[in-house]
Amino acid sequence: MALPPYASILGLTVETGENGAPLLVMPFSGDVLGRPGFLHGGAIGGFLEMAAIVALQYALEAEGGGRIKPINVTVDYMRGGREKETRAQGIVTRLGTRVANVEAIAWQDDRDRPIAAARMNYLLARD
Repeated sequence: MALPPYASILGLTVETGENGAPLLVMPFSGDVLGRPGFLHGGAIGGFLEMAAIVALQYALEAEGGGRIKPINVTVDYMRGGREKETRAQGIVTRLGTRVANVEAIAWQDDRDRPIAAARMNYLLARD
């Protein structure tokens, strides 16, 4: 699966998560540094958006493909991301004919203790 160009700036890689769904990994580097010792909030938000896009593309490919356009993005920051590898996964909660709803969570040590979560809505143009 091809990642959007912004993913290379963040250094993202894709792994296979539960049920074959894509799981994104972001290494810590100076490119994602905010205040000393912590991830930048914009990098976290972009990371969550990439996780949602990858999850939605994965779901669309199973139904013949399509193009997406973001409608809105809401990010909830729950705790500071530290200087370590971060993981994120998107979950498509609704895949309609014209609109999709996607959630994404990012965590570091424990998936049950996320550092941030997001909800996104996308306009779909099916192939």
